[in-house]
Amino acid sequence: MKKMAIILILLSAVGPFSAHSQVGPDTARQFLASLDEAQRERAQLPFEDSSRSRWHYLPASSWTRAGVSLGELDDTQRQLLFSLLKGYLSETGYDKTQKILELEEILGELENNPIYRNPDNYFVAFYGKPDKNNLWGWSFEGHHLSLNFTMADGELSMAPRFMGANPAVIPQGKRKGEKTLAREEDLGFELLHALPENQRQQAIFRERTFRDITTSNESQVKPMEPVGIRLKDLAPKHQAILLELIDEYLASMPPKLATKRMNLLKTEEFDQIRFGWAGGTQPGEPHYYRVQGRTFLIELDNTQNRANHIHSVWRDFDGDFGRDLIREHYEHSNHHDRE
Repeated sequence: MKKMAIILILLSAVGPFSAHSQVGPDTARQFLASLDEAQRERAQLPFEDSSRSRWHYLPASSWTRAGVSLGELDDTQRQLLFSLLKGYLSETGYDKTQKILELEEILGELENNPIYRNPDNYFVAFYGKPDKNNLWGWSFEGHHLSLNFTMADGELSMAPRFMGANPAVIPQGKRKGEKTLAREEDLGFELLHALPENQRQQAIFRERTFRDITTSNESQVKPMEPVGIRLKDLAPKHQAILLELIDEYLASMPPKLATKRMNLLKTEEFDQIRFGWAGGTQPGEPHYYRVQGRTFLIELDNTQNRANHIHSVWRDFDGDFGRDLIREHYEHSNHHDRE
């Protein structure tokens, strides 16, 4: 656990959380300036580079990633990177990110395979020039984690956003019983079990679960066939649970951005949001759920490793990799700044 202990020291050294650090390019500039020439050549790519929209949640040994890895950074560079993550995530999002990093080493011990399950194999990559341009992006990605940020004229997009957990519940050792991504799963079960029987059967659109999230690592997704039960048809107390579930996914975003997005969901697409379930209906049974609105899709599956292996994702139909912000940027810009 030596590597993870070092990472945790660096995480705590970044300082206590504020309500949310101001999102801006300064920390990105500082981090890039801390890299040597060889590191920066790999870490900073053109905005149009195809790797910007190429993502996955497989371990690094199974999926080649752009950028530089945690293992290549010195202590100062790591501190700057974790400061950057704190600045672009909420406290909740940062805490989940930390737990996913910790799980990688725990998984390496459980499987006796520390080379394949290496917590240093998480990569950061930048696209464009935050020191010069109003349009740029960056990502932080590795096993069970893909965070993708796009900045356009001071506006932030955070999609796709993937978080996974294996083991979802730590089965042994000093941290036995600890659960990662607990609320994402627990709120799904809470809503399913709270529904009256007729609505529960309406929500369950498939008896067998899927093996994984159905959108996988696609670069762009379109709305899927509507399934399950509509939010507007639920009783107020059940609507509250579903909105709390959606909010749990939004809660990884900076608070102001999350609040703005939730308000838009409530006012502009409340009638279109649906909750659908597939597979087992009890914890420990393989299961899957989907929440879909006009602009977004949430998927969660827990099917592998005897239903102790969670995948969860938030997708924006028009906003993955900031496509909506990029379009607006060029509609209102008199010049191009992708260099």
